[in-house]
Formats: sequence, C-alpha cells, structure tokens
Amino acid sequence: MTTKTNPNIMPDMQPTAEQQASTPNPFDPDNLRLSQSFVETAGVKKLLTTVPVRKPSPQDFVRVHPDRGYRENFPIIELKDEREEYIVVADLVPLLIGEFVTKTLFTAINRQGTVFFWPVRLPSPDGKNLDWWRSSREAAELAMKAWVRIRANMSLGAYEIFQAEGVIAEPEWPQLGFWELIKIAFRDHLIDRIDHPVIQRLRGQL
Repeated sequence: MTTKTNPNIMPDMQPTAEQQASTPNPFDPDNLRLSQSFVETAGVKKLLTTVPVRKPSPQDFVRVHPDRGYRENFPIIELKDEREEYIVVADLVPLLIGEFVTKTLFTAINRQGTVFFWPVRLPSPDGKNLDWWRSSREAAELAMKAWVRIRANMSLGAYEIFQAEGVIAEPEWPQLGFWELIKIAFRDHLIDRIDHPVIQRLRGQL
C-alpha cells in the first residue's frame, strides 16, 4: 500500500507517522470543557441583587438566620392580589392606621441558596392571634435550628410543620447585613410619602 504525500510539501518535509500521532487533537474533551475552577480563577464574584419577600414554598426546606439582628418588626401594607409587601416609614404610621399590618421579617434561605424575607404576622392590637400566624411563627423559630418545611392545612386552619430527617449541611449565609438586605428587597417597595401611588390606590385617588 502506498502512502499519499502532500504535493505542496517537499518530500523531506513530509510529517512522519510518529509526528502525526503526537499532534494534539483540537477536539479533545479536555481541550474544550470549561474548568470547574473558572469562576474562582477569573475572580468573578456573585452579586446579590434580588431578595424576595414571601412565604417558603411548600416544597422547600428552609432555615432562618438565628442572629437576632437578622429579623425585625415592620409596619407592612399588603397588596394581596399582586402578592407584594410595602414597608411604611415611621413618620407615616400615625397617618395610615388601619391600612397596614405588623409583621416580623425573618431572614431565610432555602437549600438552593436563595435568600429571602419570610414575613410573619404579629398578633393584632386587639390581641387576636390566628393559628395561621402562630404556626408560621413557630415554624420560623424552629427553622433557626433545623431545616423545616411548611404546608397549609385548610381543614386545620394552620400550617403543618415538617422537620428534615436527614443530615443537611448548615446554610451559607450572605456576607451582607440585615439592613443591606432590606434595602435590596424594598428598594421599590417603600412607602415614604402620603401621595405614594399605593396610598392613592387604597384611597380611591387613582
């Protein structure tokens, strides 16, 4: 069997079989796949730009930050149809009695590493403390020490609380402080003036 040669290359410059075998394959998987350490070596830092305000998903196990500095009580106006929450600044609280409810915002995290604020109603001024509010608060307090999941039980009129049975690693909390997280979560949900569109809407002015 004869070996074909490239007519454009001088006979004494033809690559030998050994040289051909040692030529790197440009489509070798190791030559194409992205290194697992690329993010670290590239110096990329993940920025936290969104902090949801919501109850935990019924399918999520969550933890609550145990530090007292990562939860606080706030006057909150709820837009239930949109599932949105707005903080009312202190100066407007006397002017908006009856428009807001009081809630504790717990800093929480799920197993996927999503940080969010878990809003839990405080008892009303007349002392009413619905089982929904009480069971949600009990779940949040338990989640400071263990991974928990909650599910609404309509016939019970409260949340059922489930604790993870397996060993799950402790959560990795963000380096941001509580008030930095609040600023991210409520940057577009702060009622700081009496003519705010939400107030106008509630009073039928829009």
